[in-house]
Amino acid sequence: MAVDTSPRSTTWTYVDGEWLAGNPPLIGPTSHAMWLGSTVFDGIAPDLDLHCRRVNRSAEALGLRPTMTAQAIEALAWEGVKKFDGQTAIYVKPMYWGEHGSWSVVAVDPESTRFALCLFEAPMGNGHAGSSLTLSPFRRPTVECMPTDAKAGCLYPNNARILNEARSRGFDNALVRDMLGNIAETGSSNIFMVRDGVVFTPAANKTFLAGITRSRVMDLLREAGLQVIETDLTMADFEAADEIFTSGNYSKVLPVTRIEQRELQAGPVTGKARDLYMDWAHTTGRR
Repeated sequence: MAVDTSPRSTTWTYVDGEWLAGNPPLIGPTSHAMWLGSTVFDGIAPDLDLHCRRVNRSAEALGLRPTMTAQAIEALAWEGVKKFDGQTAIYVKPMYWGEHGSWSVVAVDPESTRFALCLFEAPMGNGHAGSSLTLSPFRRPTVECMPTDAKAGCLYPNNARILNEARSRGFDNALVRDMLGNIAETGSSNIFMVRDGVVFTPAANKTFLAGITRSRVMDLLREAGLQVIETDLTMADFEAADEIFTSGNYSKVLPVTRIEQRELQAGPVTGKARDLYMDWAHTTGRR
């Protein structure tokens, strides 16, 4: 989904104790974040409290020092929501970044951590529109190589090249393998497949961010009586699947209707997963 942060899109950002309209300049050319990538963020879906906790864990994983409690971020988010008309879906994005370096500049100085909370209009797309997948030549790093246990900005150039390469070949997205050759995720979301009525998803092995929406979908499906298995999955498994769907903050639950040259249907389990999630999001998952 394209994100519209142009002046015509209503945007509010909380920083340094005040709410600012639009897209305020926050990072200068000598900021550690600009120079060396010390940024983390989160995208808040209905599980507001869990996302607020995760952004603080991400900050710590990158060597930053969280300056806000998860409860304070959650309260600010609800305060910001009131600035919108309630007619259009909004995206809630807490962020931390480092201003200064330590240890010969390269490492971030945790005491220089800054915080901002940005909310902007982000209309939801068509949840029934299918997407196409190919296999990416690029792979996910391990936690020994990159901070894969954080939602860190430095990880996303790899996702961008995954998406760009797939789209250059006529696909919407791509399945991405870990270093052992198992499927980890897509370039922008977590991935599920269905075979003989059983739901499978790649086992969380710290090579990809096992998302909060992913976890919520798994819980809802299990509560509804479906079997959900986390395990190692290969490209061959996905090519033989009866259904494939993705989950993520922006997309929620979306069907995959083509993998390589094989056409798929948006099947009943995919529809059930989306209905369960959206029903939960409009009831239990909101104030």
